[in-house]
Amino acid sequence: MSRLRVRLVLIGLTVVFFGYLTLANFFGSETRRESPLLPDSGLRLGLDLQGGIHWVLGVQLDVTEKRELEFQGKGVAGLAEDEGFSMSGWSVEAGVLTLEGLSVDGVRQAREYISDHGGLQIAGEDAGDLRVVLTDDWNSEVRERGMNQVLEVLRRRIDDPVTGIPESVVTRQGDDRILVQIPGGTDFERERAGKLLKTTGFLEFKIVKDVDKSRELLLAKHPDGLPDGMQIAVEMDRETGRELTAYLVPEAPDVTGDYLEDARVVFNRQGRPIVSFTFNPEGGRIFGDVTGNNIGAPLAIILDNNVYSAPNIKSRINMRGQIEGRYTSQEAADLAVVLRAGSLAVPVVIEEERTVGPALGADSISRGVRASVLGLVLILCFAVGYYRLSGVYASVALLANLLLLVGVMSLFEATLTLPGLAGVVLTVGMAVDANVIIFERIREELRGGRAPRAAVGTGFQKARWTILDANITTLLTAIVLYEYGTGPIKGFAVTLSIGVVTSVFAALVITRAMFSLYPGSRPIETVSI
Repeated sequence: MSRLRVRLVLIGLTVVFFGYLTLANFFGSETRRESPLLPDSGLRLGLDLQGGIHWVLGVQLDVTEKRELEFQGKGVAGLAEDEGFSMSGWSVEAGVLTLEGLSVDGVRQAREYISDHGGLQIAGEDAGDLRVVLTDDWNSEVRERGMNQVLEVLRRRIDDPVTGIPESVVTRQGDDRILVQIPGGTDFERERAGKLLKTTGFLEFKIVKDVDKSRELLLAKHPDGLPDGMQIAVEMDRETGRELTAYLVPEAPDVTGDYLEDARVVFNRQGRPIVSFTFNPEGGRIFGDVTGNNIGAPLAIILDNNVYSAPNIKSRINMRGQIEGRYTSQEAADLAVVLRAGSLAVPVVIEEERTVGPALGADSISRGVRASVLGLVLILCFAVGYYRLSGVYASVALLANLLLLVGVMSLFEATLTLPGLAGVVLTVGMAVDANVIIFERIREELRGGRAPRAAVGTGFQKARWTILDANITTLLTAIVLYEYGTGPIKGFAVTLSIGVVTSVFAALVITRAMFSLYPGSRPIETVSI
C-alpha cells in the first residue's frame, strides 16, 4: 500500500471515530448507557444550557490551622511523657499554640522539638509558657491539604458516577472556594446535594477473611450464602470502574476513621513514599489489639464501601501506622488525602446559590444551533462559489473539523456552555480562514507562472507557517483565558483551544490529502481555484 493510501486510511479512520463520538451526543444519556454500540459518556451541558443548581462554597480553612496546632500540641505532650519533663497543659486560640507550665528542661526540649519540625516557630515566651505559631510556608501547605481534602470528599460524594449526581461539576475556585454545578437540578437533587455537602467520608478498617479476583468468584466459594456477619467489599479501578479484587470482611468494622487524627506522606530509607497515619489514644488502643491479634492477615482500608488498600499486617500497630505499597509520590499523596477525608471534616458554607431554569437553556441551545448552522451554510456557499472545486475541498474539511471538535470534547467529557457554542462558531470561521490563506497562496503561484502541481505544493508550504503562527498565538491566548478565567470563560477557552488544533489539522492535513487525490500526479492545465 502506498504512503498516500496509508495516510488517507488513517485520516478517514480518525474522522469516522470522532464522528461516531459526535453523533452519539444526539442520543440521551440513558440510551447511551443501555446500548452496547454507543459510548456511555459524551458532552456535558453547562448550567446555562441545561439549567440546574450553581453553588459557590466557602471552605473554612482556619479550622485546618487550628487542627495542625492541636496535633503539634499533642506531640509535645507525648514528648513530655516520654522524656519525663513537667508540662501543665497546652491550648490553641486565635492561631497560637500555648505550651503551659514547662520546666526549664521542658522549655529546652520543646524548643528542640519546634526547631526539628521546621513548620513551627516561637512567637513568644513568658515564665515557662511558650507561644508557638505555624510558619507562613507550613500554614500555606496545611491550608492546601485542607482544600484537597474537601475537594476529594465533594467530588466523591457529588460527582461520583455511581453514588453521586451524574454529570455534576465540582471544581476549585480561588484559594478557599469551591464551585459546585448540578445540571438539571430538581428540588430532590438540591436537597440531596445539600445533605452530601454536610457529610464526610466514612472510613473503616477491617480484617480480611478471604480474597478473590471478583465478587462472583468469592460468592462461588460460599454456595450456601456468606457466613453470618460477613460481607463482600470490592476494590475498583478508579479510572475504568472495573473490579480489581473482592474481599470477604466483617460487616462491623474493627476500627473506624472516627479515631483517626492525621494521615500524611513520608519516605522510607529507600526514598519510597509511604502513608503514615495517626490515631488518638483510644483508637490506638483498639487498633493495637486488632493488629496484634491478626499479624500476617490483610487489613482492608475501606472508604465509603470502596476498598482503597489491603496491606498485610507485619507487626502490632498502636497510635502510628504505615501503609506501604507500589505507590508513586502522587498516589501516596492521594491516599493520604482519602484517609484524611474520612475523618477530618473541614466545614463549608454556601456563599452563593443560583438556580437556572431549563427553558432558558433550551432556548440558548436552539438559538446557538441556528446561528452555527446559518454561519456554516453561508461559509460553505461562499467557499464553493468563490473557489469552485477547491471550495468543495474546504467545505469537506470544514465539516470534518466540526466532527473532530465535538468528538474530542465528547472523548474528554468536556462541558459545553453558551460561550462554548460561541467558540464553535468562531472555530468555523477560523477553519475557513486557514483554507483562504492556502488558496490565495496557490493563486499567487499560478499567477507567477508555476505549473498547477507545483503551485499547489508551494502554496501549502508557504501558507503552513503563517497558519501555525496565527493559531499558536490564539492557542496561547485560550490557555491564559482557561488558567485565569472562571465559569463561562473557561468553557469558551476549552472550545477555542480544541478548535484551534482541529482547524489546523483540517486545513493542513485533510485539505492537502484531497488535493493529493485530485489532481494528484495527473497532468492538468490549471487548478479549479
